[in-house]
Amino acid sequence: MEKRYNPLDTTLKFVNRKDDLDPVASDEDDCSIRAEMSCGHAVTPDSLTGWCRSLLDQGQYMFRCPALKEGTTQCNALWSYQEVRRMADLSVEEMQHFEETMPRLVAAKCYDFQECPQCKSNVERKNPLNLCVKCTICTADRGKPYFFCWQCYKEWKGHNSRSDRCDNEGCTNKDVALLQTCETISLPEVKGVTHCPSVRVCPTCGMKVEHNRKHCKNILCPRCQVTFCFVCLKLKRECCKTSSPYGACRDGVAPRQTSIPIWKKTLRLSLNK
Repeated sequence: MEKRYNPLDTTLKFVNRKDDLDPVASDEDDCSIRAEMSCGHAVTPDSLTGWCRSLLDQGQYMFRCPALKEGTTQCNALWSYQEVRRMADLSVEEMQHFEETMPRLVAAKCYDFQECPQCKSNVERKNPLNLCVKCTICTADRGKPYFFCWQCYKEWKGHNSRSDRCDNEGCTNKDVALLQTCETISLPEVKGVTHCPSVRVCPTCGMKVEHNRKHCKNILCPRCQVTFCFVCLKLKRECCKTSSPYGACRDGVAPRQTSIPIWKKTLRLSLNK
């Protein structure tokens, strides 16, 4: 059901111009009243809801304005959740979805969580260099320490301080195996890129990413928000010193990655609700 602003709502600033989040919509459509966000761009409840939900689906919990200003420059203004909730006229179900998803995304970015294979409770790994993790709930239930492997999700075997694997049979890093065996792709719009691994891990945080094969070679990591070149794996600011976003990288296509970078998270974020 289409959302519409109440034209009698004096708390909103209504404007008679096109929806900046849906530029193909007609600004003559009297059925869609537009209101102005804090950044000055016009939205409808439906277009704002759709944009912010798409950000959540991409793992983003900070809502920024995608509208263009001065021709080709993106506004990128940060909207608070309170503003989004009000201007998108979120329903109770939508608010529940936003307010359950946002803290989970924050936690995934700032902490290293995973389910215990036994009790299914969330366990934080405080040392990213140690695969042996203790579950305090299982330890209390059993009356003795319970450790599991962060990599194969089985009860730990072997020395309890290792970063490569435990002694369980088949304990391998599936992400590293994928990096070594994934197919190669071409990037049709990037000069000379015809055989590039289809899966990379972000050189900053280690998150798996894939390229949609459209537009330039740079990609924004949805977790750490760092932009890097999918081809040579350098940060965008480094790659762009020697080549354009659609040009061949000076060092060519980087070989398949053989390890997962450890993200050194120094900032703990909080959700302002």
